[in-house]
Amino acid sequence: MHRVLGDRRAIAILLGPALLVYSLIMLVPIVWSLGYSFTKGNTIDGFSGNGAANFSRLFDDPAVRDALWFTLKYAAIVTVGQVVAGYLLALLYVFFLKKSSALIRTLAFFPVVLPTVAVGLLFQKFFQVAPQTGPVNSLLNAVGLDSIDFFGSAGSAFWVLIVMDIWRSMGFYAVLLFAGLVDIPDEVLESARLDGASGLRLIRHIVLPLSLPVLMSSLIFSINGTLKVFDSVVALTNGGPGNGTTPLTLYMFQTSFTYSDYGYGSTIALLLTVVCLLVSLVVYRVSQRDITEG
Repeated sequence: MHRVLGDRRAIAILLGPALLVYSLIMLVPIVWSLGYSFTKGNTIDGFSGNGAANFSRLFDDPAVRDALWFTLKYAAIVTVGQVVAGYLLALLYVFFLKKSSALIRTLAFFPVVLPTVAVGLLFQKFFQVAPQTGPVNSLLNAVGLDSIDFFGSAGSAFWVLIVMDIWRSMGFYAVLLFAGLVDIPDEVLESARLDGASGLRLIRHIVLPLSLPVLMSSLIFSINGTLKVFDSVVALTNGGPGNGTTPLTLYMFQTSFTYSDYGYGSTIALLLTVVCLLVSLVVYRVSQRDITEG
């Protein structure tokens, strides 16, 4: 193996096809999109250069600021919710259910494989107020409270979206973190128990530090996905009411394909790419520092 890895020709043969596919699928479209950000027009009318006009428009566009704020707020809350809920489920699997956790793991993972449109329609029915009262409003009525139009205001629609995306994805992070928890040596846990550590003390001082690498990996994975949220928003609210639940991805899509402004849409996509890169770098640096200190 050492001889193969030291051979540049072997490395090129092994990595070449993968790098070619990655370049064609990822790098070329990114560079292409960057070029479009300096143009105006569409595929029907043609494209013409407009310099940095799209970037000036980007900084002056209040819809971009609203979409960016929504994206960051959504990503922060859902990332924390996904990872925390997944970690609690993983602890439940390992320390309480143990060998009998297979059924619970399957049930918790089931929403992950459901189509996003089906999940969105399910939550619309749960929280709807008309033409039929959904289960949530029926419960509110049963305890003497008035029905709430959850999709009538941006604030309530935002929290329904949060609940939906945490529910549908926490099973995935539970399985991911479960794999990290089962790798903790039993000898370490037994030694900690003999020294008097149990319950929350065991989790806080032994389990959490040892599972920190997989926890941080899950955090990076989650925040990259939540920053690029699109399908769940379209399925549940389609960005409404108004533009109250419109993330950068949906605003980019509407700008490019609804209004046929490919140049400005590409500029919004570039902004989203930069945001994802910066957030990932910050989370990575923080995680590396925490792991090193731990």
